[in-house]
Amino acid sequence: MQAFADKLIQLLEHDPATWEYTQIFYAGVMLAFICLLFFVLVLPLFAGISTWLERKVSARMQSRIGPNRAGPHGFFVWIADGVKLFLKEDLIPAEADHLLFRLGPHLVMVGLCASVVVLPFAAGSTIADMNLALFYLMAVTSIEVVGILVSGWASNSKWSLLGGFRSAAQIISYEIPVALTFMVVALSAGTLSLGGIVAAQGPWPWEWYLVHSPMHFVAFFLYATAALAEGNRTPFDLPEAESELVSGFNTEYSGFRFSAFFMAEFANIWIMNIVGVVLFFGGWQLPFLNDRFTAPIIADGAFDGWALVWTFVSLLVLLAKVSVGVFVVLWLRWTLPRLRIDQMMALCWKYLVPVGILLVILTAAWELVLYEVPSLKWMFPGLLTLVSAGLLFAFLRQTYRNFELSGDTPSLENF
Repeated sequence: MQAFADKLIQLLEHDPATWEYTQIFYAGVMLAFICLLFFVLVLPLFAGISTWLERKVSARMQSRIGPNRAGPHGFFVWIADGVKLFLKEDLIPAEADHLLFRLGPHLVMVGLCASVVVLPFAAGSTIADMNLALFYLMAVTSIEVVGILVSGWASNSKWSLLGGFRSAAQIISYEIPVALTFMVVALSAGTLSLGGIVAAQGPWPWEWYLVHSPMHFVAFFLYATAALAEGNRTPFDLPEAESELVSGFNTEYSGFRFSAFFMAEFANIWIMNIVGVVLFFGGWQLPFLNDRFTAPIIADGAFDGWALVWTFVSLLVLLAKVSVGVFVVLWLRWTLPRLRIDQMMALCWKYLVPVGILLVILTAAWELVLYEVPSLKWMFPGLLTLVSAGLLFAFLRQTYRNFELSGDTPSLENF
């Protein structure tokens, strides 16, 4: 990103090293890129398409058809929803704090938008590859708590206030196990940079941190559980539990401000899966091509066409991995029932936090042992491969038998 900004400064006939406004220009280019990426790509496309996908997934799981009117297979229903919400009247309760009421959705958006800065979407495509990226990520995602709490309080509604308090308790609590899983990966990678964590892994599945050790394998599932709770996704969607809180903190919102909360929620699904892929699944790397991904897009003041192609390919690889995680998140919503508030908090403090602390201690010991006996790094991947192959074979055999007994055949014709 800095190289691209330097090229623009040179086109303006200035020297980036001596121009007094270089740092301001850097900040402006970065801000423009973030806004373009987030508000043009992430929110309308990823968040909008995710709403359509969730409806189709839920319909298939409940033997329904789902959206099928607007466009092929109802694909354009998310555009119709966006237009409808954008044109709806923006109502603000008379007794609400008007300034804070308007500010709440923006704070939620700011937290998500700021997290995009450190995410390595592709080779050489990190906006700012900070050395403390994991700490930064934990800090900026906490802004969402402030936005939801402000929205609940400013609405001057008891339902909204209860939803806001629930969210503050939930997100702050589940940030702790998420941070502990970050520490597990950081101990192995030797860096807090997300780009450095990707580089520390390899393109092959047995080189990913998911199978680096038993601790990393457990840490992935701990992260997945805690990230679901931090993102207010079912079965942890207590702040907006419509069956008991009348939608909680966003009860008094309407129109586009109402949609902002849900766009942020669906965008957060992608962000938390991108972080999970970077930490545990090798990020954007692909076998045989990962070495080509290290080439910068801009070399010697000119665009490198091949590097740009490899960067685009690496982006597709990342999106393919992330899409699998997104589907699982949508799948879980229609599989698991919502927890009670006491069960949710007990799960965090009685189980996830102690397990996370234990994982950090065991990972530190494992890395010391691995330093002395490097050949041990193949032990867990090999064992896991054998177990997975056996389970997959048993699953496929039982599935085949079920189809034989029932006479059913799998079909996607109603999708």
